Amino acid sequence: MRLAESFRSERFGAVRIHELQRVIELDSGTTAGAGSRIVPADALHAVESQMVIVVPCMNEPRGVIEGVLSGIPHDCLIVLVSNSDRTPVDRYEIEVQTVEQYCRLAGRSAITLHQRDPGVAGAFKAAGMPDLIDDDGLIRAGKGEAMLLGMALAAMTGRRYLGYVDADNYVPGSVHEYCKAYAAGLHLANSPYAMVRISWHSKPKLRDGRLFFSRRGRSSQITNEWLNRFLAEYSGFGTEVIATGNAGEHAMTLDLGLKLRLAGGFAVEPYEYLDLFEQFGGVLESTSSDVMANSVPVLQIETRNPHFHDNKGEEHVQGMRMQALNVIYHSPVTLPAVRQAIVEFMVSQGALTIGQEPPRERTYPPVGTLDLDLLYDALDAEALSFRQPDGRAEAGLSPAPPIDRNAIPRKVG
Repeated sequence: MRLAESFRSERFGAVRIHELQRVIELDSGTTAGAGSRIVPADALHAVESQMVIVVPCMNEPRGVIEGVLSGIPHDCLIVLVSNSDRTPVDRYEIEVQTVEQYCRLAGRSAITLHQRDPGVAGAFKAAGMPDLIDDDGLIRAGKGEAMLLGMALAAMTGRRYLGYVDADNYVPGSVHEYCKAYAAGLHLANSPYAMVRISWHSKPKLRDGRLFFSRRGRSSQITNEWLNRFLAEYSGFGTEVIATGNAGEHAMTLDLGLKLRLAGGFAVEPYEYLDLFEQFGGVLESTSSDVMANSVPVLQIETRNPHFHDNKGEEHVQGMRMQALNVIYHSPVTLPAVRQAIVEFMVSQGALTIGQEPPRERTYPPVGTLDLDLLYDALDAEALSFRQPDGRAEAGLSPAPPIDRNAIPRKVG
């Protein structure tokens, strides 16, 4: 893969946000070019063989899920975390059957889990994260919560990298490109604490009977604007460096991921930026001297494939916008001028009335604080939805279980 060179970056303490890099060639060969960087196939493979791809899923058609699975590179481990309906039709069982059949055909392994399985809730509560549990005694129903569950499963595999891909992507080729871009970015970052965030090339919509390839999403425009305003208030210089505030498709080293606090619901992606600024921005005292010494590169990559997914409506988009503003407003490193401007904007949008304060979004401790040994044993014993299909074993080859109980990494925080 060939990426445009990144010549500029913005610093916020130890966090180094690189300007948007374009994918120049999906398959670059080895010929050098001016102003670009080549990531050879062996380097991509080295990262992919250590990467877990988490697919949060909720009531997607079987054909769409099959397409997403087919786009994930072979050496990546698939983790599907579902919040799909169990009644009147058990859609999760359909998803599991889809994953199991795919693993048999492809000769690979996967992990599946249902977010609202009572056994999953009991396991995470016992392992040290009771805040995840709602009044019904189940894991809270939100995207951020699903991503946290996926990260915990990834941590138990002992792999080094973690990527997220939404399950509602209609184009397997774009899923494949995202995963390749993750591997390329993590290779180029060359840091134990790195993040790669995707900016899709376009999001096509039907207008007057023809496709219109929009360059920016309705929610991401707002989130990016306010994250950049956050940075500008500190530096005194306007900036547009952040282009991936709502990036559902993103990846990171697990060494970084296990230190991050995740937000619930759709606040999860913008809050990753805020948590980086809070923990490693130098404004607040950091407890991670190793991260501060290494720095945290955040690479943003614009892909070539268009991003086709289901239109969930204006209410969904408005909710994402407001959740992003909520986490920016309540961050202890957000300056008063930005807070005031956020309130005025939300009032103008009808999200607040005069005198109201934005609500706080729920946030969770780092996954690295969990007791992974205890978590695995509890999931294995009590979570009926916890499955580990092994396509290699079913094909008569040497087994490749996703999680080796005896090799689960020890608690890091």
